[in-house]
Amino acid sequence: MSTVVDFGNVSTAGVESSPVVEALAGLRANEARYITNKYGIAFTVSTPEEDPKTLQWVTDILREERGIVISSPALEVSGFEADGIRFGYVFYASGLAINVMYTIEAGGKRAVGFKLSLGMDVPEELAAFKFARQRSKLAGEIRGSYFVIKGEHPSAG
Repeated sequence: MSTVVDFGNVSTAGVESSPVVEALAGLRANEARYITNKYGIAFTVSTPEEDPKTLQWVTDILREERGIVISSPALEVSGFEADGIRFGYVFYASGLAINVMYTIEAGGKRAVGFKLSLGMDVPEELAAFKFARQRSKLAGEIRGSYFVIKGEHPSAG
């Protein structure tokens, strides 16, 4: 059952097993606020078992584009389309959040973003990336990085 993320009332439901549970919940709420404000849609999350296609799509892009395999278990996923863009989000137990922004039309912007919750170390599999810092009322400090997707990765949906 998918759950709408309420960024006005941050909840840890669904991410309780993370050692940085409060920061990850804030990071998830920060993403929900962005999606809701930018695209006018509710940001919903599901368990990986409820939406295995989105998890597999994100996992395949990471592996095929950069040889990255995330060691932390996925806690929640979100997959949707808005304004001609396919989005895939995965929130991991470590506090890592990964999002894929994949413009469906050829030649559009396509990228993978990494965000680290406050209090977590950079995962070994992402050690090659440089992370910029940003402040967030919902998540404290977020460290983020990204890479541009070069290959073709048909939508998970």
